[in-house]
Amino acid sequence: MTSPVTGVMTPYATGATGSTTGTGSTTGTGSTTGSTGSSSSTDNSLLDPQAFLQLLVAQLQYQDPTNPVDTSSFLNQTATLTQVQSMTTMQDTLASLLGAQQAQSATSMIGKQVTYTDSSGNAAQGVVTAASLFSGGATLQIGSTTVPLSSVTEVTNPSTAA
Repeated sequence: MTSPVTGVMTPYATGATGSTTGTGSTTGTGSTTGSTGSSSSTDNSLLDPQAFLQLLVAQLQYQDPTNPVDTSSFLNQTATLTQVQSMTTMQDTLASLLGAQQAQSATSMIGKQVTYTDSSGNAAQGVVTAASLFSGGATLQIGSTTVPLSSVTEVTNPSTAA
């Protein structure tokens, strides 16, 4: 006799892609077998909130009516979903904050003497004439050279001696 898939679901599953292909089957002994699809380009160690909801709905849809999911288990899963959503929001906020901090740092260096590591690994210096802000980070214009903000090792006021 086979029964529907039951059990506790967690939002963390290695190798999950968020699709419910291969929803699984159970054997007569109650052990669950199944597979999920695979993805090659993203980190699959965490499920996104949409995939978590899909798994939760599938679990509720295929649960055994004579042995429903424990209420506390369902509430734990809902709380976990809320935590995942909060962490996603926090990650977006921190990324935005990092971009603003880099923009402020780069623009404050305009007119300053900086020492930086050039592409060949040697120390070089010059006066910052402009700052550019990109999604990949901030860059500084030093003479005819574009320098990533992360390459700057020292910032000083330019010398006024002629």
